[in-house]
Amino acid sequence: MLTAGAGRSDITPPVGIAHAGWGAATHQRAEGVDMPFYATALYVTDGDLEIAIVDLDIGVLLNDDDAAIRAEVAKVASIKPENLRLSATHTHSGPVNRQSWLDEGMELVGPYWDSLPERVANAVNTARHNTKPAHVGVGKGSSSINVNRRPALKDGTLFTGRQWDGVVDQEVGIVAINDTDGAPIATLLNFACHPTILGPANKLLSPDYPGYARKVVEQYGGGLCLFLQGAAGNCGPTHGFIGEVAVAQWLGERLGLESARIRLEIDPVPRKERLVEVVQSGADLGMYEDDPAGEPDDTLRIINTHATLPVGDFPSVEEAQAGFDKAVETLNNARENESEANIKLAVSEAKRAGFVLGNATRTADGPMAMPVQAMRIGPAALVAIPVEAFCEIGIEVKGASPAEQTLFSGYTNGYMGYMPMADNFEEGGYEVVTTPMAAGAAEETIEVCTDAVKALWR
Repeated sequence: MLTAGAGRSDITPPVGIAHAGWGAATHQRAEGVDMPFYATALYVTDGDLEIAIVDLDIGVLLNDDDAAIRAEVAKVASIKPENLRLSATHTHSGPVNRQSWLDEGMELVGPYWDSLPERVANAVNTARHNTKPAHVGVGKGSSSINVNRRPALKDGTLFTGRQWDGVVDQEVGIVAINDTDGAPIATLLNFACHPTILGPANKLLSPDYPGYARKVVEQYGGGLCLFLQGAAGNCGPTHGFIGEVAVAQWLGERLGLESARIRLEIDPVPRKERLVEVVQSGADLGMYEDDPAGEPDDTLRIINTHATLPVGDFPSVEEAQAGFDKAVETLNNARENESEANIKLAVSEAKRAGFVLGNATRTADGPMAMPVQAMRIGPAALVAIPVEAFCEIGIEVKGASPAEQTLFSGYTNGYMGYMPMADNFEEGGYEVVTTPMAAGAAEETIEVCTDAVKALWR
């Protein structure tokens, strides 16, 4: 039998931290907090294998910080690093990472990221000490709060907005973990949508819509809720890039209510109907019992493998660093002497120079080895990769999976940039311009992920 527990730590960044990695933002520091940020952990064991899943309210978890958290969790909670899954919700209203074009608030950035290993380890340790015998069930639904985000102008130029005719994955995937009395322990919520409702004008720290969705699931009896971001590389909110927290709440609550509905309908224990008696009344009333009809699936497995990805052509790290430094210098001068419009332009140029530097670093050694992690928890498969995967990747892998329910996620176990499909490279657009990968990376990833999830059922 499986045993499982859940735990949570507060990881809310401090007000004043460097904020808003938007090219169009002119503010630098966060001026307040919309709602708390959390690290929420699920621990599951079958007595031999121990795994832990952590949902983090952050933009992306860069590889060095990912490694530091794994080391601390191994020390504090005795979870093997390879058996830990670290998933970022990808909120765009959190603190920036350690290297940024921002100037103000950067003194708080390093200490914040340095504090995460201990806080995450505490969440995992709490989950490990809260374990109870558990059953796992699955369900799925749909939400229309997202849309394909790659429309084009009349001249064919792509921008980030609403493409109503584009492919989008609106599946809401739910995994329910209950104790053997039926009380909820945790809920895994998987959905593919960029948390970019709050945009450049927003000055508050916020988990964006995932925070509100989790809150609703927990309010309606889901235990602790973990939001696992899906293949959201080309999926965004139907209402985005604005400053109104109320809109993030509105869309998040819509997703949360659909998730809670699915969660409430899940019974992990197979049942069969038994007619007990017919009671004489104005109408004869059938009295039924729904008896257990078998044992829940208690299989627990994990596979860690990798895909080798082709990469694009980039300048040397030294050249890219020089270009980034120059762009930051131009930005700092603009902040002192230029108009708001020129500041926005300089911010955008600095951000793009930062992309080039990151990609030059990632591809310095040639083709990239990308980790692929697949977990089986009872009837559910969880597949995770460290990229901003286009939704076609998730749709393909889920469609080929033998699992009753498959949750596919990007933004997990580090970060390696965008992953468009091969035909998107001919179209261009933001994701293609900023990816370190070359055409063919997505198709290779689909094959490796599909093989991994099928191996969980052999």
